[in-house]
Amino acid sequence: MQNYLIKDISIVNEGRIQHGDVLVKNGRIEKILPQITGIEFNVKEINGEGKFLFPGAIDDQVHFREPGLTHKATIYTESKAGVAGGVTSFMEMPNTVPPAFTQELLEDKYNIASQTSLANYSFYMGTSNDNAEEVLKINMRKTEVCGVKIFMGSSTGNLLVDNPSTLSKIFSETELLIATHC
Repeated sequence: MQNYLIKDISIVNEGRIQHGDVLVKNGRIEKILPQITGIEFNVKEINGEGKFLFPGAIDDQVHFREPGLTHKATIYTESKAGVAGGVTSFMEMPNTVPPAFTQELLEDKYNIASQTSLANYSFYMGTSNDNAEEVLKINMRKTEVCGVKIFMGSSTGNLLVDNPSTLSKIFSETELLIATHC
């Protein structure tokens, strides 16, 4: 992986602009200092004079349509578009074909993304009136799954969850963020 030293760039972060150098090593920001010298490994130097470096955006609700609707979009095509616009991370919704209602279907999405995504990624586990036990298995995977998505309005196919006992079980036992579509 190529390493980079961005020299004399205007760094925009946390409400302020500072001038300095940025060292990117193995795909991660290693150092941000007023001046970086004496690098002991091979780097490509980039002149940042007159340019700005912004933090990447996180898009927490994307619909990439893979699997099942790849004629509309794929994880690759949509992550490529996102990266071109400054999005470095995304969280994708479960309403694909089939919906991500099982651990196996969710794992399929992670496998596709590991091969094709150009950005950091995570996926929501989808809910239905009859998959509460499957949803609760994500408590074991909290480091990778961004949350549970519950469609409480009937705007999206068979994703409506209106069974009070299912809702009660998911809301009381899920350890992750719950995002609702009301």
